[in-house]
Amino acid sequence: MAGIHITDIEAAINWWRERRPSIDGISACAEVRALAEVYALMVYYREPSCDEDGMPAKAKNAWLAWYDSTPDAPCIAICSTSQGDELCKGCGRTFDEVQNWPVMTPGEKRGTWRRITMEGSAWRFNRYAERALEPKPSTNPKDDPA
Repeated sequence: MAGIHITDIEAAINWWRERRPSIDGISACAEVRALAEVYALMVYYREPSCDEDGMPAKAKNAWLAWYDSTPDAPCIAICSTSQGDELCKGCGRTFDEVQNWPVMTPGEKRGTWRRITMEGSAWRFNRYAERALEPKPSTNPKDDPA
């Protein structure tokens, strides 16, 4: 079964902390408590991931609510696997990951997201990210030097 990485558990905890902040600054909402128990055990046992199917129901439901708030597929509509590449230049997924994406579990999808993010070699992480940082040309006629 797919493993949910500890960074995803932490992201879900923080997401819930923003959604349902502590009223008294001490207590946490039920979702944070459920996820925190899983997180604490992972830290204690030095486990980088937990089994998707082995999570307690309350923790898994809280994690799935966070998961539903994240982008589903890393696709940027430039798929080189359709041209025969084993690894997509656009998103970084393998041919099998692209083909099986609709039937993958949330944990499997997040595992793929983690791998392609850590690799950071796909266009989604470099060419288009760099373009987003470039200054946009002005559309204001007053800014035209002519």
